[in-house]
Amino acid sequence: MLTAMLAAFIGGIILNLMPCVFPVISLKALGLLRHTDNAASARREGIGFLLGVVVTMMALAGILLAARAGGAAVGWGFQLQSPLVIALLSLVILAAALNLLGVFEVGLSVQRVGSVDVGRGAFTRSALTGALAIIVATPCAAPFMASAIGYALVQPPAVALVIFFALAIGFAAPFTLVSLFPALAKFLPRPGAWMDVLKRGLAFPMFGAYAWLVWVLAQQAGSAALATLLAASVIVAFAGWLYGMAQHRHFAGKSHKVLYAVTAVLIIAVIAPLPGLMKPGAGLAGDQLTAEVTKAKWTPQAVEAQRGHGKAIFVDFTASWCITCQVNEKTSLSTQAVKEAIAKTGTLYMVADSTKFNPDVDDTMSEFGQGGLPMYLVYPADGGPPKVLPQVLTPNIVVNALNQASKKA
Repeated sequence: MLTAMLAAFIGGIILNLMPCVFPVISLKALGLLRHTDNAASARREGIGFLLGVVVTMMALAGILLAARAGGAAVGWGFQLQSPLVIALLSLVILAAALNLLGVFEVGLSVQRVGSVDVGRGAFTRSALTGALAIIVATPCAAPFMASAIGYALVQPPAVALVIFFALAIGFAAPFTLVSLFPALAKFLPRPGAWMDVLKRGLAFPMFGAYAWLVWVLAQQAGSAALATLLAASVIVAFAGWLYGMAQHRHFAGKSHKVLYAVTAVLIIAVIAPLPGLMKPGAGLAGDQLTAEVTKAKWTPQAVEAQRGHGKAIFVDFTASWCITCQVNEKTSLSTQAVKEAIAKTGTLYMVADSTKFNPDVDDTMSEFGQGGLPMYLVYPADGGPPKVLPQVLTPNIVVNALNQASKKA
């Protein structure tokens, strides 16, 4: 258990460096830079971020464990298997990008009220940033994380929650430590006008995250859901612009109140129909690997039927929302060296797709002690026990594994 906790803690720290977290975590960095000269404000934001991370992690872990206790085969990142969650999360990311560009300001009207402590608003925003960071972090699997989560999912709920808590503490540790110990802030750049430029620049990684989520939705639910989300995105952008106009009192009299009302109606109009429209459906056509490699659909029955028949089997457990999976696809699995090794060894390539909920995938990952995607299995040609490859691949790792598996025939 202590080993799993340590692995979770280290994995949480490394998770800060993963590409799916960077757009959101950068916002927290700007928050700390704003308050390097005000220790109390820095501590307030740091504690808010820590609470947002821990509460959200515990909530996700609780839902995950409850679902598994009820017989559902779900794993880390389970919420991203829902098109509705993907749609709502993409709209939140879009709104955050527009906010960074200055289209509207979060909490601007509240800050104008002299009796309200502005710090409370900063605390809340920092906590929400932590919550959003955890939600978007689930497509990434940092080193040490998979084994820790895999261990947690086969333990009693109390033990599992302790391990998820260690993961949350590790994730929040870098920024929380800097905020609680002002001496560490000396290593940060001094605040200045450059921060406003950086803030607007960070909107574009946010737009990148939004584009990625839109792509994931298209894979999950098809073109009809994609069209719905794009229409909703236009409405959210327009509503944000109206809200910004109202905040800055661009209209005389009570016109800004009308704009607030119109904005609220538009937001409701966007959210209300989403649950009925974002149903899992047929994804857009297109294979991740080139046509030179023949892919077979993975099922436990298909693997058992093919094992021990003189051919090695490579199984790619993946999902459209798994960024690490997509990176491995581009940097290793689709390279010419790997394709040649597959052809030379006669390896059967199978894809276990968990873009949409697939209980067989989650059951198999639990069997091998893996709590999150990606997972890569190589079955030897002689029918021996499979080998689990590292979550971060290189072409050499895959080629060597295929060559060793085929030699056992």
